[in-house]
Amino acid sequence: MAGVDLATGAPEKTGRAGGTRERRAGLCVCVLDDDAHLVSAAVELLEHLGFGAIGTSEPVEALAAVRQRRCRAVLVDVRMPQMDGMEFLEQALKVDPAQEIVLMTGFYSIDAAIDAIRRGARDYLTKPLERERLAGTLDEIAEHYARRKRVDALEEGLLAELSQHGIVGQSPQLLEMIDLMRKVAPHYKNVLVTGPTGSGKELVARALHQMSAVAGRRFAVCNCSALVESLLESQLFGHVRGAFTGANESRAGLFEFADGGTVFLDEVGEMSPALQAKMLRVIENREIQRVGSPEQRRVDVRLVAATNRDLRTEVVAGRFREDLYYRLSMMEIRVPPLAERAYDVPLLAHHFLKKFNQAYGRRLEGFTRRAMDRLVKHEWPGNVRELENAISSACITAGAEVIDLEDLPETLRRPNGGAEAGNRWRPQTLDEVRRQHIERVLETCQGNRLRAAQMLGIGRTSLYRFLKRRAAK
Repeated sequence: MAGVDLATGAPEKTGRAGGTRERRAGLCVCVLDDDAHLVSAAVELLEHLGFGAIGTSEPVEALAAVRQRRCRAVLVDVRMPQMDGMEFLEQALKVDPAQEIVLMTGFYSIDAAIDAIRRGARDYLTKPLERERLAGTLDEIAEHYARRKRVDALEEGLLAELSQHGIVGQSPQLLEMIDLMRKVAPHYKNVLVTGPTGSGKELVARALHQMSAVAGRRFAVCNCSALVESLLESQLFGHVRGAFTGANESRAGLFEFADGGTVFLDEVGEMSPALQAKMLRVIENREIQRVGSPEQRRVDVRLVAATNRDLRTEVVAGRFREDLYYRLSMMEIRVPPLAERAYDVPLLAHHFLKKFNQAYGRRLEGFTRRAMDRLVKHEWPGNVRELENAISSACITAGAEVIDLEDLPETLRRPNGGAEAGNRWRPQTLDEVRRQHIERVLETCQGNRLRAAQMLGIGRTSLYRFLKRRAAK
């Protein structure tokens, strides 16, 4: 590192009002050069400027310091016999993607500087080092780490403040949903929670229960898509001994179990028409009848139903009872998909990072800029559940103290999220779009033309004319 200028000169400019000394004292810089004398001189200069400093002529020792987090920045010479600066840059970023590397050389070129920055270097300095330029670069790094600590502290506080009964986020869509929940919770009898798979509908249902007047009573959960009709009826309403093969004793169902509390029916759109009719009676009369018993039993429960389907479409298609739909949807809460609230992704990512740090005994501190950028830009078709799984996987595989792009699942590392070329958008005429839409509606209505025309908002005659033209082609 020949040519280091140790002239004291005038006192360095802070460039910012206050805090410079504290920020510099909080940044430890490792100096790596094959010339031990020049390493000592550089360490002396850095300490004179107010930075913490350690020095070595061994790249392995410098990598160990990075791994052990004894330094947050490395000042490294480009030309060294054991390991050149570019190779050290690559190795150090593998150990800790958040590490700041400043390369220096006596043979400066623009192409080399651009290549170094592209590979992840913070700066590329020319020897002999200019005191103010070196101080300016290291001040930027010190301020970055100080800001990052403040942001981490703020995010921690924000998570605690915004974790409304486990619901994490600060986007306008989510806050609007939480505000509606607060208004509904004290008064509801029946609530319909809608939203795509993985968006957190059960979390919303539990939060409604916790905010209600029956928070101290039982919260019973039933997934309507997980059981066949006969077992689902017994699960919900109970059965008496001998009602069916294997019914060796009488058992209460979830409605009796949660009497005085809340019953959560997940995927309610999967119920058969016969069970929908029985559910309608429960809602209207608050009475249940065990399978195999003529006795009517009174229950006092709050009912939260959830679905990822559009029940209005299901009603028009004849697959869901209209009267049951209107009973359930007296109050409807829509859970926005994660794609609509990308603003919440960083908060959710840190929430899950904290969760899995505890679960796996890790001490990961956060995410690199490129990793968080990819998380924010991903479309999240699997919603919050997909994000949770991605962070869980990254917490297991991460080799450094922060999660980098390479630690994320493969579908996230690819810019297009793994989308096949055949699924990409292509230009279509309006006639093509119209034809595809009508055909999908007909398929949804299982060929029932009257229902299809109602759903499309057109007359039967218009639909028949379209079908006739299609048949003639």
